[in-house]
Amino acid sequence: MRSYRPQSYRSVLALACTALAALAIAPAAHAADPADGYPSKPIRWVVPYAAGGGSDFLARTVGQGLSARVGQTIVVDNKPGGNTAIGASETARSAPDGYTMVSADNGTLVFNPALYKTLSYDPVKDLAPVTLMGRFPMILVVGPSVQAKTVEEFIALAKSRPTGLDYGSAGAGSPHHLAMELFKVETKLNLVHVPYRGAAPALADVAGGQIPAMMVDLAAGAGFIKGGKVRALAVAHSQRLPQLPDVPTFAEAGLPNVQAAALVGVSVPAATPPAVIDKLNKQLVATLNDPAIRGKLVDFGIEPVANTPKEYAALLTTERTRWNKLIADLGIKLD
Repeated sequence: MRSYRPQSYRSVLALACTALAALAIAPAAHAADPADGYPSKPIRWVVPYAAGGGSDFLARTVGQGLSARVGQTIVVDNKPGGNTAIGASETARSAPDGYTMVSADNGTLVFNPALYKTLSYDPVKDLAPVTLMGRFPMILVVGPSVQAKTVEEFIALAKSRPTGLDYGSAGAGSPHHLAMELFKVETKLNLVHVPYRGAAPALADVAGGQIPAMMVDLAAGAGFIKGGKVRALAVAHSQRLPQLPDVPTFAEAGLPNVQAAALVGVSVPAATPPAVIDKLNKQLVATLNDPAIRGKLVDFGIEPVANTPKEYAALLTTERTRWNKLIADLGIKLD
């Protein structure tokens, strides 16, 4: 009797190989997009500042709009401390799945690496930019007893003091501190830094006459400025602020390089899939461009931005070049 075993064996082997090949190809051909269904659960939004400040207001306002847009709860989690390093480090160590993000300002992403010898996170390697939400432009303000109505008069006053002129800030290494140091370098003035634990107590002392001047963002200082408790001399911005149309820019006083703002954006753990970052970016940008949200931010003193991850990354690179040189030239260290 003729045996058909070899032919049958070859047929079965061929079928098996074909089936295995199909199984190997199938996952690649139908690989799930990591952004499919995202977000499908609440998102944790880390704010590395105490509740009640400008960054907290920004996160809660945008978070409320984002929640309505994506149909998920946005849980704001305040993690102050370490010049924002605590919140940044916790975010960097979180699962890179788009469900943990942090409000990162230029202290977090630009200043800290230049200010500290050791840092618990690397802003470039550990965090990925999603979008810049807004700018908090800086404003030079003086107390009502200070005899200076313009930047030029303030410069003349400072030069007339042999021991220099004190100024307050929201804290060493803050945008407020470095904005004033930039002004100091550009004018070659003798200005002495007096750091405070936040903008509010510094501003109260400027208003009370305990300290002559400071740089303050509009969100923190608007009430004091509009209420006449402090006098705004100039804004460190490319153009006048719509909320303070009568206050000139530093450029109008012949100091075009004095431009400074607290820049607050959103970052996620570096290994977060690009597709998830892109989807989160689009939802955040849409939220920031919503007229109702935008109006609340402007009223609070924030200039809304909303850009792409690539645009935000390019801006951060430019900011690092500019500010890190200033910090190095002045020898500012916080550890």
